[in-house]
Amino acid sequence: MGTPSLRAMLVLTTVLVGLSAPRATYGQPNFIVILADDVGWGDLGANWAETKETPHLDELAAEGTRFVDFHSAASTCSPSRASLLTGRLGARNGVTHNFAITSVGGLPLNETTLAEVLREAGYSTGAIGKWHLGHHGRHHPSFRGFDYYFGIPYSHDMGCTDTPGYNLPPCPPCPRHGAAARVERKDCYTEVALPLFENVTIVQQPVNLSSLAARYAEEAARFIQRASDSGRPFFLYLALAHMHVPLGVPPPPPASGRGIYGASLREMDALVGRIKQVADSHGKGNTLLWFAGDNGPWAQKCELAGRLGPFVGAWQRQRGGSSAKQTTWEGGHRVPALAYWPGRIPAKQTSRALLSTLDIFPTLVALAGAALPPNRRFDGLDVSPVLFGWSDAGHKVLLHPNSGAAGKDGEIETLRLAQYKAFYTTGGAMACDGSVGPAEHHQPPLIFNLDRDIQEQEPLDVASREYQAVLPAVSRAYAQALEDIATDNVSVADYSKDPAVTPCCNAQHVACRCQAPGTQAAVLDHRTERRAMRLCL
Repeated sequence: MGTPSLRAMLVLTTVLVGLSAPRATYGQPNFIVILADDVGWGDLGANWAETKETPHLDELAAEGTRFVDFHSAASTCSPSRASLLTGRLGARNGVTHNFAITSVGGLPLNETTLAEVLREAGYSTGAIGKWHLGHHGRHHPSFRGFDYYFGIPYSHDMGCTDTPGYNLPPCPPCPRHGAAARVERKDCYTEVALPLFENVTIVQQPVNLSSLAARYAEEAARFIQRASDSGRPFFLYLALAHMHVPLGVPPPPPASGRGIYGASLREMDALVGRIKQVADSHGKGNTLLWFAGDNGPWAQKCELAGRLGPFVGAWQRQRGGSSAKQTTWEGGHRVPALAYWPGRIPAKQTSRALLSTLDIFPTLVALAGAALPPNRRFDGLDVSPVLFGWSDAGHKVLLHPNSGAAGKDGEIETLRLAQYKAFYTTGGAMACDGSVGPAEHHQPPLIFNLDRDIQEQEPLDVASREYQAVLPAVSRAYAQALEDIATDNVSVADYSKDPAVTPCCNAQHVACRCQAPGTQAAVLDHRTERRAMRLCL
């Protein structure tokens, strides 16, 4: 082979520099991932005109890109978060259902988190908000790649508080005295107060839900300031309590439209607006902000649940039961999503690419100039070409696991192939009216054409030409997906339970209180602080 000419080398160098320009020109960007809880696709004004409570999020959409075919990796808390932070479905990473307050395990320790990859690449890493991937021992976020953690180790309905907020059914406040004062209530945690952690120390138990949003905003701003002062790029994972019940907001005025839910939605919107303002103040154009939901609305909470938009799962509704959270209907996993990065991500753009929270991991890893962990397969894609407006190509196939409805937890029960969606199992989730749709297994599968039937109302007739044409491709994609998972490096989560691992800053006090009733903040004495650390480490 001859020696390449100088001209050819210059051309090649120019091409290579052009391909790497995003990182070479801008350096390592900062990342803020904001994950809302139980938010509906229709809870965003930019998605659904009836929604008026999200001016800051709508501004974010106008100044960035809105994704209208974006999906959570699962339709309940722990599996969805595990998939975001690993880029892998629960069938691979082992997290197939929610962890409890007594859970010994969590996200398997052999799974590598996004924070671990980015910290290795030089990032300051912080997690603020809900964790729900294990709190005992080395499953705590402080040992999963995060330099700083401030938040609640699981959902904020998994412990009593003195400010219970709004829930259906309503839950009582924490007991203040002996056992005689305790009130048992179905679906309520009455024995142990909800803890708030800073790193491995419980700083408040019970949490004051009324001030939680403000505290999250303050801690996020402090983290961004500290990281900026250090000169290192940062990754902030902000997992909001909104819009999961209980909704901890003051009662809205009678003429406020959507009542309690609308007031809470406004509070969430203001919090996101505050984070955007802080990020912009530390160098507009240096930070990618990605907002998404962890799953759809919790339908059984009725007026305290979010809007589905057009994704009502009409076929299921006709038979009873929910078509939202926990299910694989569009309302369960199609979530609002926005990306904002001034000067990099086009403004006022709407992308119809088929994307997922699974894509956040490989995309941020690529933008940071890091490498994916070896010896495992990923379900997410590097979708930076979609972010930058260079392409609208997303997933060809997207898998939807069972997340607490009919069937086995974590099993792939629904598959998306282009505009077609195939269901192998339906039913099993509770609706607002208390109905639970019958568990039904479908072989051959129900297939909907979402281009014509976004409400998922009428599956294709199995005798139709369209059904017969698409079924072989669906069956091949499903078989290939199951084979790919079966031959992967699959993890197994420890779901064993032990009451001794329940976070408790002072077991001598009723409900594990570590502050005097009525005080504004928890002040731990040295003995309590050491105990709190022992409980977590």
